[in-house]
Amino acid sequence: MSETGGESPETVGRIVRGTPTPEELAAAIVVVSEAYARESADATAPETSARSRWELSARGLRAPLDRDAGWNGFTG
Repeated sequence: MSETGGESPETVGRIVRGTPTPEELAAAIVVVSEAYARESADATAPETSARSRWELSARGLRAPLDRDAGWNGFTG
């Protein structure tokens, strides 16, 4: 926990080489944050729309075919 009483922020990256200026570090954070936001927005599945009254009332008109029966089920 941090001094303000909230949880401390999660570390999302670290600098392993060099000494960036505060401006360079801010620019890198913005670029990475935008890329992450765009990727997460594209990765989320769209919400399913409500089924129409037609879909709700349309029941199966027949039983599904029993494909395991083969020609043995044919009584012709």
